Amino acid sequence: MPSEWKYRGRVITSEDIAFIRDLLAQHPGLSRRRLSAKLCEAWQWRQANGALRDMVCRGLLLQLDRAGEIQLPSVRFTPPNPLVRREPPAPMLLDTTPVTGALRQIQPIELEQVRRTADEPLFNSLMEHHHYLAYEQPVGEHLKYLAWAQGRPIACVAWSSAPRHLGSRDRYIGWSAEARRRNIRFIAYNTRFLILPWVRVPHLASHLLSQMTSRLSRDWEYLYSHPVYFAETFIDPGRFRGTCYRAANWILMGRTTGRGKASTSHKPNRPIKEILGLPLTRKFRQLLSSD
Repeated sequence: MPSEWKYRGRVITSEDIAFIRDLLAQHPGLSRRRLSAKLCEAWQWRQANGALRDMVCRGLLLQLDRAGEIQLPSVRFTPPNPLVRREPPAPMLLDTTPVTGALRQIQPIELEQVRRTADEPLFNSLMEHHHYLAYEQPVGEHLKYLAWAQGRPIACVAWSSAPRHLGSRDRYIGWSAEARRRNIRFIAYNTRFLILPWVRVPHLASHLLSQMTSRLSRDWEYLYSHPVYFAETFIDPGRFRGTCYRAANWILMGRTTGRGKASTSHKPNRPIKEILGLPLTRKFRQLLSSD
């Protein structure tokens, strides 16, 4: 047995494992879920918002069980996974008359955050049927924006929690591994950007990016009770040049390795992408590097 384990940033010693064994022995009738909650409470293992790190703790217990260090009680209930059976968003009837001309001719443009609103199904449908990657249900903190002009939707933009490990981004920020673990929630990741196919307006994309990033932190704080200090995205250079991001002052920080987080080799197994970032405050390095 190793003298210590490391799981999701926490060092697990042999004394910790002995504590878990005692907890299992003292509560033989509890489910895995309740045991996980008790362990989180005993260790005061909490998220930044104060909630117990229950899912992370259950992952640790499962890992120790598989390694033979502890013996968990049998699984009592496996809840259905709604993401597996999720029906794709249905198409919606829209006016697809071409929108063309200069940017000033379609203004004012209204940018609406539609997460948890009546317009969220419209956003999902547009992404599903008009974005080349289709719609993907986000996990964790995320925002969804619809852009409207002349009473019609013209664009959709999605943001979610940032990837945990990203070498080029981490070197650009200059934060420590501990600061990254604590502060990764202060970065927003632009996962989707869609200008609807019948919209042909020069400079619209960079205009929307500038509008959005000026309010992104405020909107994030309104929904999740904390701001964001930095925005990032990936560009596939085989498909796009990222011109609108560069025009909106985004910075090329580097490129991905093309291996993905689950790779077990040093060989690329997916397209290498450019990583672009945008500070949302001048003090982003200070704020993100703070312990």
